[in-house]
Formats: sequence, structure tokens, C-alpha cells
Amino acid sequence: MNLPDTPKFVAIGYPHTSNWDFFPALFWGWASGLPFKWIGKKELFPPVIGRVMVWLGGIPVDRKNTRGFVGQVADYLKKADAAVVVIAPDGTRKRAPYWRTGFYYMALEAGVPIALGYINYKTREVGVGDWFVPTGDLEADFEKIRAFYEAKGWGLNPEGHSPILPRPREREASQPVAEVQE
Repeated sequence: MNLPDTPKFVAIGYPHTSNWDFFPALFWGWASGLPFKWIGKKELFPPVIGRVMVWLGGIPVDRKNTRGFVGQVADYLKKADAAVVVIAPDGTRKRAPYWRTGFYYMALEAGVPIALGYINYKTREVGVGDWFVPTGDLEADFEKIRAFYEAKGWGLNPEGHSPILPRPREREASQPVAEVQE
């Protein structure tokens, strides 16, 4: 396990190609002892079950109303003594044309590292293999991410791997909204 040398960071969970990814990632989080939260679409948080998901560390995000979420998570990270926020940057289990970049801007705004978490069904591994501090040069930092995942991640459904490309800037006019509960 190659964790950042700080008690707070944003962790990427990639590849995310199956509902089954949730369980090894959750078990890894518990085993690590880290104070982690994970971001998931609001549809995973219906009444009753939603309370369980929040108890498990879930933070719901409304992907249709995306204003202010990145800033809320960054504020949460700035205020916390120790916190890990895990997010699947491809935003879906299906192949997407690019990665959403909210994770990057959360870390950049909060001044925390990005940990490169992975799941590899071929080798039956899950963990954090590397990390870096975002520089503000999105393209250069995405090159680091791409180089890492070329050798590490292998999803349950490899056809669902999304290319590691940042979301085009004009598409990021708004950011996700949800309450980040401490």
C-alpha cells in the first residue's frame, strides 16, 4: 500500500466496470483503517437503504444538478483533520468517452494529494499503488494517471474501461451538488 504521507487526500477508484467493485473497495477501505467517504450517484441512496449507504461512508451526488459540489468536498477536506474521499472518475460502470475531472479540482482546491486506487480482477488485487500532488497542469497530471493505470487496473468487464482523458473544459461549467456530512 503506497498511501500519501498526509491524513487527507482524494482517492481515485478505477476501473469501475461492475456493481461488484463496491465490495472489495469497501472491504479494502475498512481494512486500511482510513476515515474514508465515497461518492456515488443519488440513485444509490433511496429511503432507508440510503441511510445505510451514508453510514457506509457514501456521499450522494445529483449528476443532473451539479453546481457547487466540488467546492463543498474541497471545503470538507480543508476542515477535516483526517479524511479520504474516494471517487470513480469515469462516473459510470459503462465505457465513457472521458473522465469527469471533479476529483482533480477537489484535490487541487483543498491542497491535498490524489491517490491512485485500483482494482485488478486478473490478479485479484485492490489497493493504492501511487499518489501525487496535483500541479494545476491538468494534461501533465493526467499523463501520470494514464501511465499508472496502463499497467495496474483491470476491471471485471474490461470493455467498460473508459479512456483516461480529462473531460473537455467547456463541459465543466457546473459541478455536482450534495451535502457532505462530517
